[in-house]
Amino acid sequence: MKNKYFGTDGIRGTVNTGNITGEKFFKFGLASGTFFKNQKRNKQIAVIAKDTRLSGYTLEPALVSGLVSGGMHVFTLGPLPTNGLAMLTKLMKANMGIMITASHNPYFDNGLKLFGPDGMKLSDKIEKKIEKLIDDKNTKQLTNPKFLGRVKRLEDANDKYINILKRNFPKNFNLKGLKIVLDCANGACYKAAPKLLNELGAKVISIGIEPNGININDKCGSTYPSKIKSAVKKFKANVGIAFDGDADRIIMCDEKGKIIDGDQIIAMLARRWKSKKILKGGVIGTLMSNLSLENFLKSEKIKFHRSKVGDRYVKEKMKKLNFNLGGEQSGHIILGKFATTGDGLLVALEVLFSLRKGKKASDLLSVFKPMPQVLENLSVKNKEIINSTKCKNAIKKAMKIMGHNGRVLVRKSGTEPKIRIMAESKNKILIMKCINLIKKSIS
Repeated sequence: MKNKYFGTDGIRGTVNTGNITGEKFFKFGLASGTFFKNQKRNKQIAVIAKDTRLSGYTLEPALVSGLVSGGMHVFTLGPLPTNGLAMLTKLMKANMGIMITASHNPYFDNGLKLFGPDGMKLSDKIEKKIEKLIDDKNTKQLTNPKFLGRVKRLEDANDKYINILKRNFPKNFNLKGLKIVLDCANGACYKAAPKLLNELGAKVISIGIEPNGININDKCGSTYPSKIKSAVKKFKANVGIAFDGDADRIIMCDEKGKIIDGDQIIAMLARRWKSKKILKGGVIGTLMSNLSLENFLKSEKIKFHRSKVGDRYVKEKMKKLNFNLGGEQSGHIILGKFATTGDGLLVALEVLFSLRKGKKASDLLSVFKPMPQVLENLSVKNKEIINSTKCKNAIKKAMKIMGHNGRVLVRKSGTEPKIRIMAESKNKILIMKCINLIKKSIS
């Protein structure tokens, strides 16, 4: 049975409609606080961070109100990358962490991502328990006025996060001599990313660091990589780095202007980690991972498994198989040796650690030749159209046409009203034939 409120990556939608209202966020705060308060920890603490959306000013107070009404003490951290929130949840020994964000979505969307005391995103099982509490009568969860929670703002959350990241590398690690173009998507890392790279000695050209509440992800960041491509060429930089709104994704660009996606970064890290004897188990990709990534890892004698799309499912499979590297083509990459969720800035540092020795990004990050892959996103009124007889038959027919020449994948977006159609093959004519066949059954 599918979740009522939670999607593949938390709760998300358009502000002031459906689940993304102050009223609902009060309930989300009260219900999640009640669940984690019952886990019998010594203190009852929740930490909250957010990206830079204007709606954060509406939703954060409602969420805080719900939490303190249930007896949870709250620390608000302000704009901070998602993994920074996860790291500080663990550091502060809090019961829970909540990130207010809609990730790579436009400003008019917002939502939340929940983390447990271990800094991990919640399992489907826990989400269902919280959903039950959301729909229960609030009066059961409201605390005695004497035990209301208190609220405190921490001003140094970004500094704490930066220090945690630095501790993962040698003390003498520096980026002197590297010129880096940085696109922070006018989002959650607009403070932390430039500050960290400047402190490490890099020459940083920063864009997307002037959030105004409505320009997050607007023709910038990891979903609009042409911006770093142009800037890298203009400033003759060594590398370009782009994050999304909550900085859990990273897309890169080499010195020649070639865009580097998550699959190439994962391949580079897997090979490097194996040679350094850091890699544990192998690599977890997703159903969207390029077939050439799978073939490359096989040639390197590195185990590879696929999970459902979504970094939460990647992490769950990593934990189950005891692997320490996984991620998505979109740039969600989890370095299990250091983090519990995707962290664009941490991944950037791991790549830059290799580049600091004078290597070229084009040599380091062009690991394999990708299989031609086309992804089309169709906006729909009802995502359940994917289960119609007409659509199912079209998918079966497309898969039969593709045969052993490639792959076809059709899925519902977990965060947007869209159907995503992907096909990959060395035969580009075959790709479009399969995609068009499925599109006709949906439109």
